[in-house]
Order: sequence, then C-alpha cells, then structure tokens
Amino acid sequence: MPWNWETLANWRTLLEILILTVGIYYAFRFVRGTRGAPVVTGFLILLLAFVLVTFVLQLRVLQYLLGAFTAYFVLAVLVIFQPELRRMLAELGNLPIFTTAHEQRENIEVIIQTVERLAEVRIGGLIAIEQSIQLQEAVESGVPVDCEATPEMFETIFFPNNAIHDGGVIIQGDRIGKAACIFPLTRRQDLNPSLGTRHRAAIGLSEETDAVVVVVSEETGAISYAYKGQLVRGLSLEHLRAFLTTVFVKDPKSQNLTEWLRARRGFGWFHRPVASTKAGAPAAKAETRHQTG
Repeated sequence: MPWNWETLANWRTLLEILILTVGIYYAFRFVRGTRGAPVVTGFLILLLAFVLVTFVLQLRVLQYLLGAFTAYFVLAVLVIFQPELRRMLAELGNLPIFTTAHEQRENIEVIIQTVERLAEVRIGGLIAIEQSIQLQEAVESGVPVDCEATPEMFETIFFPNNAIHDGGVIIQGDRIGKAACIFPLTRRQDLNPSLGTRHRAAIGLSEETDAVVVVVSEETGAISYAYKGQLVRGLSLEHLRAFLTTVFVKDPKSQNLTEWLRARRGFGWFHRPVASTKAGAPAAKAETRHQTG
C-alpha cells in the first residue's frame, strides 16, 4: 500500500483506539474490588442508557444538554472517584528517594518480630504501614505517639490493659505515628462472615490507600495482611517477610538517589540494633487464602 495521508490517518485512528482500550482496561482493573467499583458500574450503566435512549430516539434537546454538560460530568467523576484517583496518581508518583533498601529491611524485621510476639501470646494487632498516600485523611481520631518503632513499643500499645490498645497503629517510615486509630471498614458483601472487625478495617484502609495493613488475630493468633483491597490469611512469618520485602525493598539494580550519593561519597550504613528473631520459632503452616472481590 503506498504511503499517503489517508494511511497516516488510519494509523492515527488505530492508535487512538488502542490507547483508549488500554486506558479503559486498566481503569476497570484498578477499581475492581474497591469501594468505588459499584459506583463505577452504576454510573457507566446510567450514562450508557441515557446516551442510547437519546440518540436512538433522536431527542435533540437531550442531545444538546448531553453535550453542554459534558464538562460537568467530568467534574462529577473527579468528585465521586476522588479516593481511587488519588491512590492511582500516588502509586504512579511513588518514587522512594529518601529510604534505602537496608533501612527498609530493618523496618521489615521490626514488623516480623512484633507479629511473632503478638501471635505467640494471642494479642490482637492491627498495623498500617504508610507509603505514598498519607493516612491522616483515611483514619478517624487516633492518639499521636511519634516514637521509634520497636517490638517492645508495639507490645506495650497492643497489651489488652493499655488504654490505647483498641484500634490500629500507623507506621511512618521507621516511627510509630499514631495509635488507637479507627480505620474505615470495608463495605464489600462477598467476604467470609467469620471475618472480624480488625480484618474488615484492614481491607477498608487498603481499599482507600496504598498502605500495607498487617493483622494478628486475637482469637487464633493467625497472621494476615491486606493490600490493595485484597486480604491474605494464614501466613507464616517467612511468607509475610517475603511479601513485605517485595513491596518495600526495591531491586538493587534500580538504586535510588540517596543510595547512589552515599556510595559515591563513601558513607557507611547507619545500623540500628534490631533483636534477632527467636531461633527455632515454629512457622505457621496454614494455607494462604485470598479474599477476592
């Protein structure tokens, strides 16, 4: 086929269709299983029905109004789906340039040791690890703590006789930001009825933010985590460590700016003492079960 302007126009049309298809696919994939999914479905069904009726019956006035209010529809989408859009944009711009892989591994070990201790004595725990989206807007109330995150401090907070043991704890970097926080409960109806408030709060917070929420069951001592609206239950310590490493520790080939500068200037690592995990601690062998929407 000889090259001409008509061929160029056809390629542009195909490219536009491809971009729109990919964009719509990933948009649906992103909101699937979140609190905004039913709203997305209802909104699109209502809009599609309105457009079909308007153009099939040739309703000129409604066609004019539909075109005139297109800008307002866009504004409505921004308002209705603000939590989902905020989480998506935050994930796209999540470039960790102020933390190193070594520091992240130390933080992960603090979580692992905390979870192990709580599970051994059947003390319930709910820990949210903040990432790019600040959790202050998603949680209700909470007691400011602002101290270094250590297993001993977590045990003190979650001890049943402590005044702030109820609710969740927010970790910001290597520090405990707030305790006794009330996380938003998920509104999903497809979950196992046996799930308690802690697990539902973990799912709810992970639906609205990019936080990783770790849960220790008070009844069974079982370990779970919620991430991006999905709950994984019955974890061993090694499974939890592997997952947290996947999320928070980046590939060494993609070093961040801080690591590169430290390597160039010959700075040594700052080691924070972390107690080693108890040797021979039995790892839970329960099957991993996914709660999917």
